[in-house]
Amino acid sequence: MKRFGQLIHLKPEGADEYIKQHASVWPGVLKMLTTCHIINYSIFKKDLVLFSYFEYTGSDFEGDMAIMAADDETQRWWNVVKPLMEPIETRSVGEFWADMVEIFHLD
Repeated sequence: MKRFGQLIHLKPEGADEYIKQHASVWPGVLKMLTTCHIINYSIFKKDLVLFSYFEYTGSDFEGDMAIMAADDETQRWWNVVKPLMEPIETRSVGEFWADMVEIFHLD
């Protein structure tokens, strides 16, 4: 299992809509997350900063993310929520949500 932490900004004009959308995430999107071995997924908000945490239990992260990206309902979901966010400037090339480095964990 691998833990992920990620950061992104909310656009001021998109914050309320983002919260509203996540109050009832589409069932197909939730199913795709679990199909792609994502568990314990949480998103936290502080002002206009979002922090996400999830655990990946599969053996081919890139392959599972490609499966998720190819899913029609996930694509429709992303078309709704992505315009509400603004990637952080220090993200790596190709990232939308910026991956963080885990420096401590206690079980």
